[in-house]
Amino acid sequence: MVEVIPVHQVAEDERGATHFFHTDRTGQFIIAYRKAGSASGRHYHKGTAPQKNPEQIIIMQGEATVNWLDVRSNEKGTVQVKAPSMVIIQPWAWHEVIANTDIIVFELNGLEDAKDDTFRLEQ
Repeated sequence: MVEVIPVHQVAEDERGATHFFHTDRTGQFIIAYRKAGSASGRHYHKGTAPQKNPEQIIIMQGEATVNWLDVRSNEKGTVQVKAPSMVIIQPWAWHEVIANTDIIVFELNGLEDAKDDTFRLEQ
């Protein structure tokens, strides 16, 4: 339900490092700065919004814990993520991202993309 893919480094010099990733997505994207100890997400998508089927985020800086629950089967898991990594979240996976450190997240969709395809378990 959740897959973590390393974002590969292609170069490093006195200026810092350069990494790359592939995506076929276009449009508005989100950059989120989250403080250590904060929780984000806490929802799932049914996959009706193309930009959430699957959801793709990149942890650009820091470390996070991704907890997930398949809302159809109740299978659950936890994945530790260290930047830079792409996290792919399948439809029907309730998920939360807990910032273990301050993190920077690059989300490959815009704010309006999943407005009608976001569901919460909490009332």
